[in-house]
Amino acid sequence: MLHRTFPRSRIAKSPPAVPRAARILPLVLLQLIGTLGCSSEDAEPSSQVDDGEWLPGGDTTNTLLGGKNAFTMPAENIQPEHESLFYSGNAFFNQAWVQAPSSTDARDGLGPLFNARSCAACHFKDGRGSPPLAADEGFVGLLLRLSVPGEDEHGGPKGDPNYGGPLQPCVIGDVPAEGTPSVSYREQGGSYADGESYSLAVPEYTIDALAYGPLADSVLVSPRVAPAVIGLGLLETIPESRLQELADPDDADGDGISGRINYVWDAERGELAVGRMGWKSEQPSVRLQSAGAFNGDIGITTSIFTQQDCSSTQAECLAATPGGSPELGDDLLDRVQLYGRLLAVPARVAYDEKRVLQGKQLFHDAGCAGCHTPRHTTGDSDLPELAYQTIWPYTDLLLHDMGPELSDERPVFDAAGAEWRTPPLWGIGRYPDVNGHQQLLHDGRARGVAEAILWHGGEAAASREAFKGLSREERDALVNFVESL
Repeated sequence: MLHRTFPRSRIAKSPPAVPRAARILPLVLLQLIGTLGCSSEDAEPSSQVDDGEWLPGGDTTNTLLGGKNAFTMPAENIQPEHESLFYSGNAFFNQAWVQAPSSTDARDGLGPLFNARSCAACHFKDGRGSPPLAADEGFVGLLLRLSVPGEDEHGGPKGDPNYGGPLQPCVIGDVPAEGTPSVSYREQGGSYADGESYSLAVPEYTIDALAYGPLADSVLVSPRVAPAVIGLGLLETIPESRLQELADPDDADGDGISGRINYVWDAERGELAVGRMGWKSEQPSVRLQSAGAFNGDIGITTSIFTQQDCSSTQAECLAATPGGSPELGDDLLDRVQLYGRLLAVPARVAYDEKRVLQGKQLFHDAGCAGCHTPRHTTGDSDLPELAYQTIWPYTDLLLHDMGPELSDERPVFDAAGAEWRTPPLWGIGRYPDVNGHQQLLHDGRARGVAEAILWHGGEAAASREAFKGLSREERDALVNFVESL
């Protein structure tokens, strides 16, 4: 049996969302009370609320549903002509694909090698995946990406000669599974400035039962958790000029932050484009992200990715019966794309509470907003729902060096191993309700917001140290603010 182990270097519940008017009214009352002679201490929190920040997706914001379905709603301003397309896309996002041939032509073609049978298997309720949380859990919502040093013909990662890009532990029929991944953790202790101790979980990944020979000696392994898929259409619509304005690749302003754009291959247009989607901004659009996931994760071909992800050594994979050519037609891909673009971000809760506003100030004081840029305005769009919205995603969509402890040493186009796209923070406090956990960072190692901050290094090291220097009450306030987003 072939076996490889890869050390790390290689590889508070939110209340239900409430109607928009119900959130606006308290703010209006607070402002009114402030003008009627309330003490300056009581008036201070309302003065720190920015106009519209309780609606992070602008007019698209979901103000109807909270709880476990907080991420499942369409944009609140969805046009009537888009509603049926949205729900059709939702059906294909959630449906389980089956092996071809079958009596259901519209959903056969699974595999031959795959990680999941549906999009929703990883993005459950449109939310976030996690590493295995129990000993008997498999890798669902977490996958391992493989590559070797060098670049493919488009400047992207070069897959392992025997196993290709993603490790695929699931198969159809008699096709041998590529391998069986597992993860274990060791605890690494530390302490805050006030003496309180903490512990971080350091992951180590192992691949057993390798079926197609050894992995390359130089293989690079990167674990990736499936992120939540809300608000993607809004992120896609932030103008490129805005990202260029925020980018500072040479740190010209001397603030220690040098975010930069990842220029990646657009497989549909045949040219380089600004990356926006994925943990290293490796795809330029919701459409390419969706088509790439269908192909690499489920084994479904499209007009963009026409070939199965089978290496030259995987004869059974190459000989398997396809479910069509392509297996997902452009009409259905269009519907899944629209669905992904119009999934709404839920309204914020507790945004005007004094403790949350204290945390907001501490978040800015610690320099967190240097990468987690609070506000943007979207540009023009073929979907009028998304155009010219003021949004609050808390991301700059740029690459930042997060230090050696988070590095996977695996470059992706312009992104170095230690560089990661700033993830949006909207909806982060809803994960426990939606997905039953709050495992954060690209591999889900952080068990909550505080641990995620403590893992920050590189350009974010100063912010981490600022957080460690706060009192327990201040740290809790900052976490409360992030969880209110």
